[in-house]
Amino acid sequence: MSDKEADTSVPVHDIIARRWSPRALDESAQVTDEQLRALLEAARWAPSFGNTQPARYVVGRRGDEAFDRILATLSERNRSWAHRAGALLIACAVTHNEKGDVPYAEYGVGLASQNLVLQAVAEGLVTHQMAGFDKGAATRAFSLPDDVRPLVAIAVGVAADPEVLGDERDISRETGPRKRLPLAEFAFTAEWGTPAFD
Repeated sequence: MSDKEADTSVPVHDIIARRWSPRALDESAQVTDEQLRALLEAARWAPSFGNTQPARYVVGRRGDEAFDRILATLSERNRSWAHRAGALLIACAVTHNEKGDVPYAEYGVGLASQNLVLQAVAEGLVTHQMAGFDKGAATRAFSLPDDVRPLVAIAVGVAADPEVLGDERDISRETGPRKRLPLAEFAFTAEWGTPAFD
């Protein structure tokens, strides 16, 4: 397992610096009920527009039927490694409530899911969020209501040696440095393109 701590211009909280999205997972490691509950509690307490709380999660633990159904919705490439996860989740947005359409529902799910993945770091776990899944199949597999939209699948587990991936290209991606835009290209002031920080 490689050290993937973020290379930042100033120190950031350790949980943020250590968060990354590996694909190499230990298929013998368990995600405990207590850990999974902590991840979902962290997500539950995320901010949302007008406290509308649009985030919902479908949860499967390795070995149960829900896990297998979530795994079946993943793209072939994602299935090739995600089967080793201790848990698979689908993050969904409730798009309508008694007052009408829920504003910023996707943003609310993003905030909740970020809480979830940061709590995973605190629990000694790793996560990998995936857009590569069949949303229609997920809707059918879990009988999601019309006002619930599946947005992203999330693998949760314990990081393993990248060699479990087998493929040299995948191993290289796993062990390579993390990359982000420099701050000068990320935050602007006065006018677009004028860096807030060099």
